[in-house]
Parts: sequence; structure tokens; C-alpha cells
Amino acid sequence: MQRNELGQASPTAIVVVIGLVITCVWVWKRLTLETQEYVIDQAIPMAFAGLVVAAGLWMVVRSINRRRVKRRDRATLLALFEKAKGREKKLEIAFALIEVNEYRAKGLESVTPALRELFATTLQRALDDKQHRIRGMAASHLGVLNDMTVVPLLLKALEDDHAYVRSSAALGLGRLRAREAEKILTTIMVEDWDQTVRSRSREALERIKSSEG
Repeated sequence: MQRNELGQASPTAIVVVIGLVITCVWVWKRLTLETQEYVIDQAIPMAFAGLVVAAGLWMVVRSINRRRVKRRDRATLLALFEKAKGREKKLEIAFALIEVNEYRAKGLESVTPALRELFATTLQRALDDKQHRIRGMAASHLGVLNDMTVVPLLLKALEDDHAYVRSSAALGLGRLRAREAEKILTTIMVEDWDQTVRSRSREALERIKSSEG
């Protein structure tokens, strides 16, 4: 159904729909009883089954296409990351790469050490007050790489002055299922003044405990 700029159905579309309904009713009333019974008992179920099969095939094709697009975009960003020279440019591409890869480490093995070094140094060196969002993104993205050597760095980030960095560090520790962080996350979950930090700490603890089970 077409809509105008105000989001309302256009008069032409309404007339067409009404006309189709009236036509269908008119045709239905002129069918024989035997034909109507056939339509109800066989044609409609067959049509419904066909729609279900078509919907299933469409979902499969869509999933395949999405995976293909993701692989293509990931390959493009991987090439750009390896060629990039400036630190800021590499960091921008690295953030995009993690997002395109749906926050998973699989498929990033060729650049994982470089990403770890980039995010770790960013978290440590981006100390300007206005760079807290960059530090926070670096902290949360470190948790994607499945590298437990960054746990001490993320634990330190839980003491950051900015709530965004603390919540991102909690997110990173949760992604890593870092058992070493259970005690401090339990404390932060209760005592931190920021509600987001407390929520992230709770979520991280749930992830850690679920991995223990």
C-alpha cells in the first residue's frame, strides 16, 4: 500500500484494496458449493504450505547473502586496516571491523595481535578528558578478542573517572568471562554511583557465572 509524505495511505491505494475485496467477495459468491469446499479443504492449505516453504527458502537465501556480504565487508576492512598508516585511521577501521564482524573474534585471527596492541595502547594513552569514549570503545572491544592477557588492563579501567569507560570495561570483562573480575564486579554492581556501570557489572557477572556452569 502506497503512502503519502505524511505516512497516510493514499486514496488510490485504498480504492484498489477495496476494489479487490469486493471483487473477491463477488467471485466467491458465484462459485458452486463444491468449488467452495474444494478451495477451503485443499486449495487454501496448499497455498499456505507453499507460502511457508517460500518463506523458509527466502530466509535461507537471505542468511546466505548476509554471510556473503559480511565476509566481503570484513575482507575489505582487513585490507584497509593492514594498509593504514596513521594511528587514528587504524583505530577507526578497527572499530568498524569489530562491528562488521558482529563482535566476534572468529575471522579476525590474522590481525588479532595488532588489534589487541592498538586497543590496549589506546585505553592506556587516550587520557585526555574528551577521549573517554575512545577509551571506552577500546575497553569493550578488547573483550571481543578472547585474549585473557588484557584482563589486568580492564580491571584497571574499572577505576576510571568516567562512567562510560568503567561500564565498557565491565562489558569487556564479561565478554572474556574473566573469573578474576568476579569480586570487584560484585562490589561495583552495588557501590558504583552510575546506574549503567552497575547494570553492565551485573551482566558481566551473569556471563562469567554462566561459563562456570
